[in-house]
Amino acid sequence: MRNRFPTLSLSSYGVGWSANRRIAIVALVVTVLLTIAAAVAWLSGSGNAHRDPTAAGPAATHSPSSSEAPAPKPEVDSGSVPKPPQISEPVAYAKAAAQMLWSYDTRDTSRDQQLAGMREWMTKEPTYADWASVSGQVPDPLLWSRMADQDQQATARVTEGHYPGAFKQALAEDPSAITEAYIYVVTVNGKQQIAWKKGGGGAEDRAVTLAVQCRPGHDCALAAIAPSVTQ
Repeated sequence: MRNRFPTLSLSSYGVGWSANRRIAIVALVVTVLLTIAAAVAWLSGSGNAHRDPTAAGPAATHSPSSSEAPAPKPEVDSGSVPKPPQISEPVAYAKAAAQMLWSYDTRDTSRDQQLAGMREWMTKEPTYADWASVSGQVPDPLLWSRMADQDQQATARVTEGHYPGAFKQALAEDPSAITEAYIYVVTVNGKQQIAWKKGGGGAEDRAVTLAVQCRPGHDCALAAIAPSVTQ
């Protein structure tokens, strides 16, 4: 199903890793870690974007250049965005990351704070960090301002997380492949509850496939959001 951060929504969720660097990252991660079979499964399937409950249609937003590595942390706090947990298990970390991605509060968090908080979850290894696939969720400043005018907020409940079948099969066929970058593919399902002024609100099921890096002896980190959901 297609998901989009709601009204005045955060832009199309994982609309695509469109440029050359993102394509190269996907190719590297999938080829090195998963094999061609897993790549086909990961990059196929329905799109994954946030749904906008009050806008007439999707709002176009600017995605950062795919050549950009995660930018240095700006001099702002992260508002209501939670800090990344100290978790070394991929599925548990992916579930926490999905809940973070599906939650926001424009009443007390600026756009810059939202981005700063999301960036804290990213791997610090630029080879595997696709910041554009994550930051591309956040709408432009004008759209965020309109969301804030409506006191728009969202909370999320994660129902489950799992390794997609293609990933498990590829890993079973070549267990040593994961040791290059220790990036795991995890699909998370849940529900997002959205609310705004005057009692407005709604709920919708969510699903996302994430690339999570969990090197031995280190906490996990988010590497990227896949452009489509793989179950």
